Amino acid sequence: MRFIAIVSALLLSLGSAVAQDYPTRPITMLVPFAAGGPTDTIARLTAAGMGKSLGQQIIVENATGAGGTIGTTRAARAQPDGYTLLIHHVGISTAATLYRNLSYDTKTAFAPIGLVTNAPMTIIARPDFPADTLKDLVAYAQQQGDKLTYANAGLGAASHLCGMLFMTAIQKQLTTVPYKGNGPIMNDLLGKQIDLTCDQATNTTGPITAKQVKAYAITTKERLKSLPDLPTADEAGLKGFELGVWHGVYAPKGTPPAVVQKLVTALQAALKDPTLIARFNDINTEPVAQDKATPEALAAVLTSEIDRWAPIIKAAGQFAD
Repeated sequence: MRFIAIVSALLLSLGSAVAQDYPTRPITMLVPFAAGGPTDTIARLTAAGMGKSLGQQIIVENATGAGGTIGTTRAARAQPDGYTLLIHHVGISTAATLYRNLSYDTKTAFAPIGLVTNAPMTIIARPDFPADTLKDLVAYAQQQGDKLTYANAGLGAASHLCGMLFMTAIQKQLTTVPYKGNGPIMNDLLGKQIDLTCDQATNTTGPITAKQVKAYAITTKERLKSLPDLPTADEAGLKGFELGVWHGVYAPKGTPPAVVQKLVTALQAALKDPTLIARFNDINTEPVAQDKATPEALAAVLTSEIDRWAPIIKAAGQFAD
């Protein structure tokens, strides 16, 4: 017993020494989605800000495929030494139900670092769509049902989740049309080939402002400064309808607590950086409050979102495997 105690003390001392020197080389931040998208942009801004505080470069690497689960699996299996991080959006919580044979347990595979941002989405339609308000849209959709087409960017995409939430809220199934990305969706929406979609304000503010599409609501609790006349879904009649594309930073499970704390401190410093705040504003989002950029806050959101989406996905019967 004494020998075990001595070994444990030595390991603890060694771990503390390693954490004290951390980081001594560049860090990799895995993004499980393609370069150029909203999550990739948020990742690169966050990585740059955290790297300043840590004194080491954080290299963003896109590890795409299978609805984000390939990059997430890689992060879950990485050495828990603080040199591999993961940034992911709301899809990390829905994958727990969408994929019934994941190689990791979403709730336990990671050491949460903290939330980063919560980007709003917008409910939009083709420019000549008959409904002018969200209440009109709901009434029309309930009347037309599967005669209407709803486009999403694939299983597990934020637009897919928004569509499921909308159809659950109005208790009517529309015809779902999956695409391989948001760009083709917008092209077909502008071309009047599809009826409806739900997309991040990052992508829709331009077309909305130019009146190229009809906009009905924003999906978060607060209105957007860049679209002040666009009501929230709750204001417009869909009470309790809320979906933000929240992002969080994670390390593999088993990462030393002292290393996690250094990463938390770096994240909080990054989210206060004026350059990051300005760039986030450019893409219609903003950093979370400091008390949300914590492991406790991210863990709570992850657990609650897994529990929130599981019954919706199961009821829809839309699984990715």
